[in-house]
This record gives sequence, C-alpha cells and structure tokens, in this order.
Amino acid sequence: MKVVIPVAGAGAKLRPHTYTQPKPLIPLAGKTILSFILDQLIEEGLKDFVFIIGYLGEKIKIYIEENFPDINATFIVQTEFSGTGHAVYLAKDVIEANEEILIVYGDTICDYNVKEIINAKQSMVAVKKVDDPRDFGVAELGQANRIKNLVEKPKIPKSNMALVGIYKICETQILFDTIEKNFIDNTNEEFHLTNVLNTMVQQGVNMTAFTVQNWFDCGKKETLLETNALLLNKVEYASEEIPFFDNTIIIHPVSIAKDCLIENSIIGPHVTIGEKATIRSSIIKNTIIGSYSVIEKVVLHASLLGSDTSICGASQSLNIGDNTEIDLS
Repeated sequence: MKVVIPVAGAGAKLRPHTYTQPKPLIPLAGKTILSFILDQLIEEGLKDFVFIIGYLGEKIKIYIEENFPDINATFIVQTEFSGTGHAVYLAKDVIEANEEILIVYGDTICDYNVKEIINAKQSMVAVKKVDDPRDFGVAELGQANRIKNLVEKPKIPKSNMALVGIYKICETQILFDTIEKNFIDNTNEEFHLTNVLNTMVQQGVNMTAFTVQNWFDCGKKETLLETNALLLNKVEYASEEIPFFDNTIIIHPVSIAKDCLIENSIIGPHVTIGEKATIRSSIIKNTIIGSYSVIEKVVLHASLLGSDTSICGASQSLNIGDNTEIDLS
C-alpha cells in the first residue's frame, strides 16, 4: 500500500505565516503538522509515500529528506492548483493497477485506528460529526455506514457527517479512470476528490464510512491554537523535563524546544516554543512561537508567531494611588 499526501496548497487562511512556510510545516505542540501525520502512519508499518507538492514544495522535500530518511518518498509537483482530485490523479504513474492507496490530506491530524483501515477489504472514507458541515465535504450514509452520496460544501447539507480528509481506496484503477473520463478535460477548473469519489459511488463502487475519534483542525489561526492546546493536554506531547529558567514561572502544559533562553517571564499554559527562542520579561499563554524568535517585554495570548520573529514591547514604572483606573491597551 502507498500513502498519497497532497501538500500543494497555499494555506491562504494561515497567512502571513504561509507566505514563507508551507502549512504542513507549521509548528504544533513541539512537532509539525506533517510530522504528526507521518509518525502515526509509520508506526503502523507504512513506508511508501507519495507527496504531491507545489507551493513552497522544496521546503517540504528538504524537511522529509532530513527528518524521515528511512521512508520511500516520491515527490510529484502540481504546477497548477486544480484541486484535490487533480492532486491525487498526479500520482497515477507511481501507483500499480489496483494497488491500494491511503490518501491523507497534509493538514489532517486525527485519532483513528490506522491498522483497521489498512486491513479493510473495501474502500473507506473518514468522517466526523460537526455542528455546521457547510464548509466541508459531506457524506450521506445508508445502512451499515455505506456511502450513499458525497457532496462538497453543500449549501443545504443533508447530513452533518463531514469528510475529514482520509480515504482508503481499493479500486485505484477505477479512481484514475473516473478522473480521466469525467474531470481531467476540465483541469482549468478546480475539482475536488469528493466529487470524484461520489461519481464512483454512483457507478456502484462500495464505500463505507468510519468515524474518527478526534479531528484536530489546523485550518486557521484560531483552530490551530485550539488544536495546540488539545494536543498539549495529551501527556505525550507536552514537555516533561524543562530546564531551569532564571526567575521564570512555567504553567503546564507547555512544549519548549531545546536551547531556549527564557528569563523573568511567565510561560503557559498551552504554549509551544521553537528551538533557540529567546524570551525575556514577558507573559505568554495560549501561543505558538517559532524557532529563533526574540520576545521581550510583551504580554501575549492567543498568538501565532513565525520563526525569526522579533518583538519588543514597552515597559512602565507606575506609582498609583487609591481609586485610580488606568487603561494601557
């Protein structure tokens, strides 16, 4: 089985960070989004990966080669962003006839039984119940969780079961034939994998849905920070042994990378700090800070800071009497 990971998107909702850093390499709870995905799959014995790269793709290629040298990695460039359906189609030349594939979007972190999906005898689609499914692909289910219909971002959803971006496909020859017959002549228009799979379902291909236990949303700043907090609450992702920092209070859970300099500060909870960052005289909570950043004399909360960031705030010395109100915002 090969794993196909589309990572060609521009990550527009996370700008300005994605102007210089591809979305899958955004830091999260001491790792990157992409490393969460790969570690989970490698742990279950998967080793053949096809990465569909595009925007800032060279950075992803270098990251994979440096951090995951033991996997068999193939990189295919998507020169025109024509959607997820087109991205998957680009892998056709490295997929053997009806070789099973696992498609995992490069920003999809989920808790699910990977081995069970790998061993499934039929094609499967990952879903999660959401309150408002209009911004997602949506699955309509029949008996025994069999897929009846798949719709991309419906205005009036008939189901609240959202597609999370994980697909196990057994009929890969039918997949690529369906794209060529129904979609490939319209590559100037973006087409979604949702629409391709729905065409297959309507042609009689058996697909069933499986529900993921947790779906960690990395789509935009607010949800990325929520995901950072949720992951840090898991014991395995928060830093356990934190070195001594001069005159500093650490409020767990946090993730602090190696070689950081922190003094006269309060850090946490739910803070991720990249390697070799410097923080002085600051209060920081619910924030992600990139590597090599310098933060001085600021109060930060619900913030996302890229690597090599430099922020220096103002400090005040106050002598305030009774019945006084001062707003420094």
